[in-house]
Amino acid sequence: MKYLVTMELIGAPPAASAQEMAEHLEQKIIPTHDALMKMEADGTILGGGDMSGRRGTVIIVEAASNEDVTTMLMGLPMWALMKVDVTPLDSFEARQARQHELRDRLKQQ
Repeated sequence: MKYLVTMELIGAPPAASAQEMAEHLEQKIIPTHDALMKMEADGTILGGGDMSGRRGTVIIVEAASNEDVTTMLMGLPMWALMKVDVTPLDSFEARQARQHELRDRLKQQ
């Protein structure tokens, strides 16, 4: 199943000094991007990227279940600092089949 995932940083970056910001980049942001790039390379992430001009990421994920998506996202170093929205996606084919069924039922009335 495919999922649309939107992740945005909550509040200001948790760093008061240049050194703290460097540590934040080193411990949270860079490892998160490394993980996302690895998931994209292995096909778990079908597409996506960082939002231009915003502190956030949008991805389309392939996963077997809601629990698998949650586990994957909770494994990201930035998880606790992000507002995450997950939307399960229907395939175009499945939705089209439902549209045809609905049309046929309506015509029979």
